[in-house]
Amino acid sequence: MAEPTNHNDEFMVPWTEMQYGTREHYEYLGPAFYEHARESLVDNLMMLLGLLKGPKLGYQTDRYSHSLQSGTRAYRNDEPVDMVVGALLHDVADGFAPENHSDAAAALLRPYVDEETHWVIKYHGLFQGYYYFHHHDGDRDAREMHKDSPYYDRCVDFCHEYDQNCFDPNYPVMDLQDFRPMLDEVFSRPSNVPGVAPLPG
Repeated sequence: MAEPTNHNDEFMVPWTEMQYGTREHYEYLGPAFYEHARESLVDNLMMLLGLLKGPKLGYQTDRYSHSLQSGTRAYRNDEPVDMVVGALLHDVADGFAPENHSDAAAALLRPYVDEETHWVIKYHGLFQGYYYFHHHDGDRDAREMHKDSPYYDRCVDFCHEYDQNCFDPNYPVMDLQDFRPMLDEVFSRPSNVPGVAPLPG
């Protein structure tokens, strides 16, 4: 491996374009990036949830309280840890992917949760539309395009029990830190996405 090249005695590649990297370089860079990313992942997700604090935008709760309420209801209903974490994070992408928040949240979860949870979070936005699409002259039954999915009923139930009803300012929610052990459990798992190398870029 190349010798350290900066004053902090830290390994640094000699190039500024990835095309010039060697196997030796990437044998260092991949694990270094992966270890750093995994160590800070839960903290970063909790920070993203914190960004949902703020205006209520006409609802009786802000998006942060809505998320805590969703996760709390799932936890108190003895849902599996994957679904509790999914409920907590189902709207985490609202602040940076408002046009496709369901897809973005599902993508965050995909390497770590079971297939059912991933599917439910991926399509919860469409299924949630049952409660309001028709008020915008849309099709509240658009979810029926997925009626043959083995997870259809699960997503219907998710939206009814952990989404559409989670705008109650008087519901006693758990603190975000109460979810920390569950987040650590889920996001410490090896990735279940095949063929994805832990490389930067």
